[in-house]
Amino acid sequence: MASSPDVRRDPRGSVILGALTMLAASLLLFWLPLLGPLIAGFLGGWIIKRPGPAVAVALLPAVVLGLLIGVVLAAFDLPLIGTLAGTTAFIAVAVQDIPLFIGAILGGALAD
Repeated sequence: MASSPDVRRDPRGSVILGALTMLAASLLLFWLPLLGPLIAGFLGGWIIKRPGPAVAVALLPAVVLGLLIGVVLAAFDLPLIGTLAGTTAFIAVAVQDIPLFIGAILGGALAD
């Protein structure tokens, strides 16, 4: 009789699935001002199973928007305005997503 192979669960979660979960939950819970992002971050962090990558995923939209604004304005020969506008957009989105970061940290820390 052949023995079954030793199947072990990966202690790390899926970063892509966690990011998609954060996005979907944020879109579905937009009507809850503080609890919506907190729940979305918690779910994403729970799936990712590590607080560091979960916060990185939560910070990704702010980084992408800031860089996009900076690059577009730099392409129109406005590098200083692009830098200032990109930095401002990054800060505005990052501050707005503080509940998402807190949820991501809690979800990643409390996951098995």
